[in-house]
Amino acid sequence: METRKVNIHDVIDEHRIGRTQRVALALCALLMLFDGFNTQTISYIVPVLASEWHLPKSILGTIFSAAFVGLLIGNFGISPLSNRFGPKKMTVLSTAAFGVLTLLTVLVTNAPQLIAIRLLTGIALGAAAPCAIGLTSEFSPKRTRATFVLLIYVGYSLGFTVAGFCCGAMIPSFGWAGPLWVGGLGPIVLTLLLIPFLPESASYLARRRSPVDLLRAAQRFFPGFILPKDAVLTSNEDATSDTRVKGLFSRNLRLGTFLLWGVFVINLAEFYFLQSWLPTVLHSLSYPSAFVVWATAVSTIGGMVAGLLMGPLMDRIGPYMILSALYLFGGISMLAISVALGATHWILVFAVFCGGFCISGGQKGVVALGSIFYPAGLRAAGVAWAYGVGRLGGAGGTYLAGVLYAANWAPDAIFRVAAAPAVGAAIFVGIMGLRYSGGRALEPSAVVRNIR
Repeated sequence: METRKVNIHDVIDEHRIGRTQRVALALCALLMLFDGFNTQTISYIVPVLASEWHLPKSILGTIFSAAFVGLLIGNFGISPLSNRFGPKKMTVLSTAAFGVLTLLTVLVTNAPQLIAIRLLTGIALGAAAPCAIGLTSEFSPKRTRATFVLLIYVGYSLGFTVAGFCCGAMIPSFGWAGPLWVGGLGPIVLTLLLIPFLPESASYLARRRSPVDLLRAAQRFFPGFILPKDAVLTSNEDATSDTRVKGLFSRNLRLGTFLLWGVFVINLAEFYFLQSWLPTVLHSLSYPSAFVVWATAVSTIGGMVAGLLMGPLMDRIGPYMILSALYLFGGISMLAISVALGATHWILVFAVFCGGFCISGGQKGVVALGSIFYPAGLRAAGVAWAYGVGRLGGAGGTYLAGVLYAANWAPDAIFRVAAAPAVGAAIFVGIMGLRYSGGRALEPSAVVRNIR
C-alpha cells in the first residue's frame, strides 16, 4: 500500500487558529517590540551624547548607520544558519544576544566604541526579525497570513513609540544609559519565555527528517489532530530546501524579486530617515524636547494604525493596489512635512502622522507582501534577502541625510528630496501587480521546474 503524504501546511490552513498559535504570535510581537525599541532608542540618545561628548555633526550619520550595516550582515547571514540550526534556535540566540549587547552599550565612553557596539547589536537584531517573521508565516494559515505578519510588525512600531516615551521619561532622571537598561533586560527575560513556548519551524523539522517531531508539532498546534495510519506528515518545502536562494531568481519569480528588493530599499531608507533624523531635525529647529518625543511617536502611531487596517484588506482584496496607493500618498506626506516644518504644532503633528501611516505602514505591508508573494519553500529566504538588500537603503538613507545635514541643507529641503523615492516604490508595486495576479504565491512545483 502506497503511503499517503499529508502536508503540514495544509493542516494549518484547514484548522481553526489555536492557543499555541496565539501564544507564538504574541511572543513574536514582543520580540519585534524590543527590536523596534532598541533600534529607535539610539535616535534619542545620540543628541544627548553629541552634547556631552562634543561630537561633530559629521560623525552622527556614521553612528546611525552602524546598526543598519549590522542589520544587513544579520539578514544575509541568517538564512544558512537558520537552515542548519533551526529558526527557533536562531531566534532565541539572537534575542539574547541583542539584549546583552544593549546592556554593554552602557559601558561605552567614546564614539568609536559606540559605533562598534551598535554594529554588533545590529547583527543580532538583523538575525532576530526575519526569524520571527518566518516563524509567524509558517504557523499562520494562508487566509490570515498578511494579518498575522502585520500584527507582529505593529509590535515593532509599538517598540518605537515606547522608546520615545521611555527616553523622554528616563533620560532627564537617569541619563542616556537609563533606556538602555530597559532595552537590554527586556529581551533577556523574553528569551526565557521563547525557549519553552515558541514552536520550532515545521519545515525545518521536515527537512531534518523528523516525522515524529513534526507530528508532535502538529498536535501541539491542534491537540485533536490525528494522522491516518496509512499517511505520513510532510512539508511542501522539501523540494526547494537545497536551492532556496537560487529559487528567488527562477524565471517566474525573478522580476518580482528585483522589484520587491527595490521597494524594500526605498521603504527602509524612508522609514529610517524619518525615525532617525526627525528628532534631530526638530531639535535643530528649537522645538521643545517634549514635543519632539510626541511628534516622533506620532509617526510610529500612524504606522500602527496602518498595520491594523491593512492586514484584513490585504488578505481580502490583495496587496498591490493598496500598497501602491499607500506609497504614493507617502510621497505627498513627505512634501507635507517639509511645508509644515515651522508651522503650528498641530499641523506638523498631522503631517508626521500621515507620513508615518504611509511609510511605517508601507514597511509592514511590504513584509507581508513578501510572505505572500513567495511559495512556502522560498518564503523565509525571500523575506530575509529582501530585508538584507533593503538594509542598504536604511544605511544609505540615514547616511545621505547626515551628509546633507552636515552640509547645512535646510530641513525642509531634505524632506522634499525624500518625497521622490516613495513615488518610485508605488510604481514598483504597481508593476508587480500587473505581472502577478492577486498576489498569489507560485506553487512549489512551478518553482522547482523553473530552477531545473
